[in-house]
Amino acid sequence: MKVAITGATGFVGSRLIERLHADGHTVVALVRNPERALQVFPAAAFPKVETVGYTPTKLGDWQQSLSGCDGVVNLAGEPIAESRWTPERKQMILNSRKLGTQTLVAAIAQTTPQPSVLVNASAIGYYGTSETATFDETSAPGDDFLAQVCQEWELAAQTVEQAGVRLVILRIGIVLGDGGALAKMIPSFKLFAGGPIGTGKQWFSWIHREDLVSLILQALTNTNISGVYNATAPNPVRMAEFANTLGLLLKRPSWLPVPGFALEALLGDGAKVVLEGQQVLPKRTQATGFQYQYPTVTQAVTEILE
Repeated sequence: MKVAITGATGFVGSRLIERLHADGHTVVALVRNPERALQVFPAAAFPKVETVGYTPTKLGDWQQSLSGCDGVVNLAGEPIAESRWTPERKQMILNSRKLGTQTLVAAIAQTTPQPSVLVNASAIGYYGTSETATFDETSAPGDDFLAQVCQEWELAAQTVEQAGVRLVILRIGIVLGDGGALAKMIPSFKLFAGGPIGTGKQWFSWIHREDLVSLILQALTNTNISGVYNATAPNPVRMAEFANTLGLLLKRPSWLPVPGFALEALLGDGAKVVLEGQQVLPKRTQATGFQYQYPTVTQAVTEILE
């Protein structure tokens, strides 16, 4: 295959490129910073990765790189939980997904020959938050800011179907791997200061990065797959259980909680991502026959810590 990827140097995109390249596929990495991308994917080690600079919200010469691609994977978007949600920050979070996806879809529609599939990221924030409800792909959207972002993000992607392109939307949970969210939690545990974030009662719907990449690859190659799928493991846990598992595997205590007010002081509304959760089940995903390599938190964290 030849696959174009936005968000190519991110936590998920970089691993996706490594897997595609290892399997002999050609990759077009659409990036805002080509110099950084070449450091991540040096030509000598990744001869089948073409780095193309682009502005996510503007059509331009970069569109030509989509010609001849079998599929496009759209992972681009401003980080959500790394800074306070000022009005300006919220607009950036929304625009990077909504306008970026609208621009990419417009580029695909103008491409000859067209890619046959768009795999577009979304997030489980679509469902809103709850300590008691269970959500699957048929559940209604929430009414908070992240739910609004996800709805507009998905609507922008859905217009690609008007061009006859198959669309797969993956609502992604918290991605566990060597880096990302887990890397921010491990240091406190190693210093004997680890524990659940907030009350510990909130649901933690997660997926191992390798399983997420495998899901993306399935979406690219299986023409029977279209529509919305939850990219989460089949066994979500509450935050307290996740912290306890991490402590056991690190052979460290996990009794010292991170108080919610401390996180709110640092991130403001952005703290909601980790202080409030949702129990999300991947019913449609499992119905495709997808086999999880890491279906439980213990399996996932054990592999990551090895």
